[in-house]
Amino acid sequence: MKSIQSPAPLLPEILYLHSKWLGTKEAVICGDRRLSWMEFGARINAVANSFIAQGLQTGDKVIVLMGNGLPMLETLFGIMVSGGVSVPINLSVSTEGLNNMIKDAAAKFVVATGDQFQRIESMAADLPEDHCSVRIVAQGNPESGIVKGWVDYEKFVAAGSPYFPDVAIQPTDYLNVIYSSGTTGLPKGIVHTHQGRRDWAYDMAIALRYHGSAKTLLTIGLYSNISWVAMLTTLLAGGTLVIHQHFDARQFLRTVEEERITHTAMVPIQFQRVIEAYQEQSSDLSSMQAMMACGSPLFEPLKKAIFEVFSCGIIELYGLTEGIITTLEPEEAEGRWTSVGKPLIGTDIKILGDDDLEVAPGMSGEIVSRGRISMPGYLNRPDATEEAIWLDEAGRQWLRSGDIGRIDEQGYLYIVDRKKDMILSGGQNIYPQDIEAVLIQHEAVNEVAVIGAQSRRWGETPIAIVVPETSSIGSPDEILEWCNAQLGRQQRITDLILTNALPRNPNGKILKRELRIQYGEKVYD
Repeated sequence: MKSIQSPAPLLPEILYLHSKWLGTKEAVICGDRRLSWMEFGARINAVANSFIAQGLQTGDKVIVLMGNGLPMLETLFGIMVSGGVSVPINLSVSTEGLNNMIKDAAAKFVVATGDQFQRIESMAADLPEDHCSVRIVAQGNPESGIVKGWVDYEKFVAAGSPYFPDVAIQPTDYLNVIYSSGTTGLPKGIVHTHQGRRDWAYDMAIALRYHGSAKTLLTIGLYSNISWVAMLTTLLAGGTLVIHQHFDARQFLRTVEEERITHTAMVPIQFQRVIEAYQEQSSDLSSMQAMMACGSPLFEPLKKAIFEVFSCGIIELYGLTEGIITTLEPEEAEGRWTSVGKPLIGTDIKILGDDDLEVAPGMSGEIVSRGRISMPGYLNRPDATEEAIWLDEAGRQWLRSGDIGRIDEQGYLYIVDRKKDMILSGGQNIYPQDIEAVLIQHEAVNEVAVIGAQSRRWGETPIAIVVPETSSIGSPDEILEWCNAQLGRQQRITDLILTNALPRNPNGKILKRELRIQYGEKVYD
């Protein structure tokens, strides 16, 4: 029998259909620019067609070295529509790291904003001849003009046809490659396919409560997978994106009130800054329907403060760009404030002991996951891909997280710590996050990170680096004594150091490797 059923459309076709049927409905707001779905569709089609005219073929990699703005959004989705593979780069990566990523991706194209293109120029002589040979610059310096060898972005867009390109994209074709944060030496590029990203967006949209009337505020760099969560779910549903170039807590509050924002996705430190700003500048936040926090632990005091300020509460998400995700529903937070919830729809998780066997509920071990949202692997790194796989008794592949967690009797997941951050003291495993969760409750502590330092007696011992509250008069010794009174004997910290700020990446994640370099070399008795 003949079938009239068509295969499920991939994201490029879904966006095309939105531009056709949603018409004048707003798709993007960025500064004073407001694009309808029809206009947004025409512009990403133009970007796609210009790439194709410049010789891009399906699967070609494009480095995206850009600050937030409409050009970056159009570039990312124009590449998607063209059949190319976007490689968005974290702007904090070192020049050496950037060089390694370009070579690893064998990228033929690069798009950069005016504040970034000189980084490509500085390494051009070291790149193979066909790497980044087509260069586009957006928001260049109007005084100096466009540097020789670079194409002006607006001219690039104007040269492209606004019609949806006829490109045969397969479900298993690569859509993007996102390099793991803090890459040094040999890069690890996390691959996502067109089918994987579409399915990921569908499942995330359900978990995070997106819909066609969603109006989502983006404040994190669009290279971050946190931003990809918000972008893909909103655009899949036919909603509206509101993009800020940089995060500012007061601007966040103004925009939520003025634009009637319904959704956002941020890291805990951003929510902390928003709560602090709200206490000084009360705003109407009644439009907010669902918010997601991820990237680092959302400690109980902050989570409760968010619930007090935002009537929608917050959805805490635990996840890896590689494809492990759990969420805790706001309605389920009471009584389990430190949980990160249950697996995303259609996925499964287990906890493995040191022997790689599943442990009983309540016991700690490595988190592994299985589902359609898992990455196919790391780019050019079969060794790293193999290390990330755990095979169960039936021979099925599960993705290792490198994180330590436990699942309670009701099936809720609790993150214990990162394997690499675990402290081995006197033969005992000590998890910094457990200690941090206690310290953050002290009224004199604003931010905290716990790391392992060398100990002559125990091998390693925990020490705490604390950013104090500005109004605090507590001394380090007083805070240390209070904290150790709350901890188990083997968890007690040996030293507490006050500092003005903790090192963070652009997504707000504390860089513990830098703290270990700065403080971890001291040897304690």
